[in-house]
Amino acid sequence: MRLTVAPDSISPSDLEHGESIAVSGPCLSVTSTSGETVSFDVGVESLQCSTAGQWRAGRRVHLERALRLGDRLGGHLVLGHVDGVGRVVHRVEEKGLIRLTVSLSKKIAPLVCEKGSIAVDGVSLTVNEVGREDFSVALIPETLERTTLGRLVRGDYVNLEADILARHLARMLAFHRGEDEESSLDLEFLARCGYL
Repeated sequence: MRLTVAPDSISPSDLEHGESIAVSGPCLSVTSTSGETVSFDVGVESLQCSTAGQWRAGRRVHLERALRLGDRLGGHLVLGHVDGVGRVVHRVEEKGLIRLTVSLSKKIAPLVCEKGSIAVDGVSLTVNEVGREDFSVALIPETLERTTLGRLVRGDYVNLEADILARHLARMLAFHRGEDEESSLDLEFLARCGYL
């Protein structure tokens, strides 16, 4: 799919061909720029693993340029590698913020923890509460002003990306358990894997 976007705050002339931009979650490569627009090719994998296949003309998307080495990191590392899709199941406005509750698939649920990080449509957020099937985040005024998340309503689908550290630990634990079903993640295992 060819996706063409008219950015509000990024000048297309500042973007380089091949540059990576997270577009409401999925990391896409700039294929061309023309005047006030930038275009991306969206591959089959991105269409299958994200909400990109549902996007239609006129939809607002959140754009995030890649960090440069040496830049300050104001959230967690977001790679633009979408783990799956969640659905907004609850939205409450309270005291200047919006609290969203989003569904979690069984695949992603073990990778999300309270006070940990998750990317929702490419935006780094802190998890306030988490259950087996959903999690909640609070959108502060700054987030509401700078992102598209304030437009979300109950029933909307969003792209979810778990913290990369959680993904790596889950993978290591799976291998570790394969060696010995009775074992658990412990300091000795972490040391063998180079974490200590």
